[in-house]
Amino acid sequence: MSPQSVLSMAKEHKAKMVDFKFIDFVGIWHHFSVPLVELTEGSFEEGFGFDGSSLRGWMPINASDMLIKPDPTTAAMDPFLQEPTLSLICDIYDPITKERYTKDPRYIANKAEKYVRECGIGDTSYFGPEAEFFIFDNIQFDQKENQAYYYIDSKEGRWNSGTDEGPNLGYKPRYKEGYFPVPPLDSQQDIRTEMVLTMEKIGIHVECQHHEVATAGQAEIDMRFDSLTKMADKLMWFKYIVKNVAKKHNKTATFMPKPLFNDNGSGMHTHMSIWKNNTNLFAGDGYGGISKTGLHFIGGVLKHAPALLAFCNPTTNSYRRLVPGFEAPVNLAYSCRNRSAAIRIPMYSNNPKSKRIEFRTPDSSCNPYMAFAAMLMAGVDGIKNKMEPGEPLEKNTYELSVEEAKNVPTVPGSLDQAIKCLQQDYEFLLAGEVFTRDVIETWVEYKIENEVNPIRLRPVPYEFSLYYDI
Repeated sequence: MSPQSVLSMAKEHKAKMVDFKFIDFVGIWHHFSVPLVELTEGSFEEGFGFDGSSLRGWMPINASDMLIKPDPTTAAMDPFLQEPTLSLICDIYDPITKERYTKDPRYIANKAEKYVRECGIGDTSYFGPEAEFFIFDNIQFDQKENQAYYYIDSKEGRWNSGTDEGPNLGYKPRYKEGYFPVPPLDSQQDIRTEMVLTMEKIGIHVECQHHEVATAGQAEIDMRFDSLTKMADKLMWFKYIVKNVAKKHNKTATFMPKPLFNDNGSGMHTHMSIWKNNTNLFAGDGYGGISKTGLHFIGGVLKHAPALLAFCNPTTNSYRRLVPGFEAPVNLAYSCRNRSAAIRIPMYSNNPKSKRIEFRTPDSSCNPYMAFAAMLMAGVDGIKNKMEPGEPLEKNTYELSVEEAKNVPTVPGSLDQAIKCLQQDYEFLLAGEVFTRDVIETWVEYKIENEVNPIRLRPVPYEFSLYYDI
């Protein structure tokens, strides 16, 4: 879509405002709006100024001026705002050099796609994330020097089976038994459908929606795959729509990986493939119908997975989900159909166009532009260096003997460990200047200072149950 066609679209929909959306370094969407009259064809080249020092991980206050430039191909009408509002996703530029800003996550995603083309490996890198989330009725939390708590509630929560709800109708999914029940046990079918239909209004192709395994409104909506940057754009719209539709129904949605104890957390299984000249390079006659290129891609992801998790599972809470011995895919192995391995080769179809790998470890607390780019760079490193992934793991990894388990590496057990792995293994990310050293250094510094250390300093409530009477 050209700038001129964007202006025509705004006129057609009688837009009164233009909303500029862009992602910060950590992964949160930000925005500001201008009256439609402020948007001209020249705006797409000249951009709009904003204060980069007020966003996490970006500019210091003495060099705060930055530019956003709207991408005309991302134009859509915002489905929630009261007045007709045109929405545009933006790229970040330095106002002095007029060059793209190295810490703009969308720029990193752009460069990753370009790198694959420049290497001659492929022309399109496809991603298909399965983002899980919870829809709750209430969330309260606080942390002070002398107290800390969180309180979650959901009418679907199994813990409410004995609550006087005047009346309590009893339809509450049992723990770990929330997968695919029909209404009335699944009480959020209509809300998820509204989310799907809203996504379709802005051009997102949705393939499926359903209740997930956990009690208390765990959900999944699956989007059809798309190229890397476009898919990251869609995932940001996805989260925006899920949260706003939930709020419309006086509910709250979260993509926090592990909000509930003793039930499943929320992951983001991510499907990947590389294509060239309309041919799927991952389709072949090897194990699981995967080509040598696909197997080498798997080899790269498995080799670099401990470092990847610093971007793909970037919160301390991510590792409440990634605990050995439970259902999360912590074992760095690959397999057909075996969902206990970190990488699965889906076997739903023998169609070469459907061949892909599924990296099951990530969660949607990530910044998708940076996480997808990092996954792609790991896989491409595997292709370039012909990394063999080893033998596939056919057994249920949770039923391995002690001796067998010793031979299966696992993911880092904490964000701190993942960051240390990244510090030891990041050269593959620097290829083609996709990631830059200042990106890696800022990411590590931000995560340690703002997340790892603050969590270390705070006692958690359960520690009082364990240790108060010592």
